[in-house]
Amino acid sequence: MKIPFRKRGRRLSLLLAMLVILWSGLAMAASGGGQEGGHGEVKTKGWLATDTYRVLNFAVLAAALVFLLRKPLSQALDSRIKGIQAQLNDLEAKKAEAERVLSEYNAKITRLSQESETIVAEYIRQGNEAKARILKEAEVSAFKLEEQARRNIENEFVLAKQSLERDIFEKAMVKAEEIIKKNITIDDQNRLVDEYLDKVVA
Repeated sequence: MKIPFRKRGRRLSLLLAMLVILWSGLAMAASGGGQEGGHGEVKTKGWLATDTYRVLNFAVLAAALVFLLRKPLSQALDSRIKGIQAQLNDLEAKKAEAERVLSEYNAKITRLSQESETIVAEYIRQGNEAKARILKEAEVSAFKLEEQARRNIENEFVLAKQSLERDIFEKAMVKAEEIIKKNITIDDQNRLVDEYLDKVVA
């Protein structure tokens, strides 16, 4: 059964406090190990039995701390390692997902680029076809207009020619009539009447 994090923290704090108290006690004992003489001189002594007890006390306390802290520390380290591994696994999964999404977007971008190129090429082809069709229709229309204009010119020329011939004929008739009126005599008129009557009788 795993110990909750708060309880482990309390135990660690208590053990650290005990260790600090023990260490401060040892430091005070070490500083007070020398004794002053009657005249204020410090008398130094060799290794005392109390020193042995103090060292043994420290060793026992250190061993107890190591024994007590070994399991919580290992559990804390294991849980921390597992947490880091879980975070790494989560990051790896997110990285793989991001790479997958990125590859999908790259594939979509590539497909869209190809589709846009295809659409542009299709529009260019349709534009060229429309251009060729319009030019052909314009050429046919121009040819038809040219033919119509040529026929109209020919008709106008024929009509003008006929009108001119009619005018010339009318003027020639008037002129001939004037000439005949000037040059014909009574004998000529009688002769023409006789010839006409002979033709009618015949």
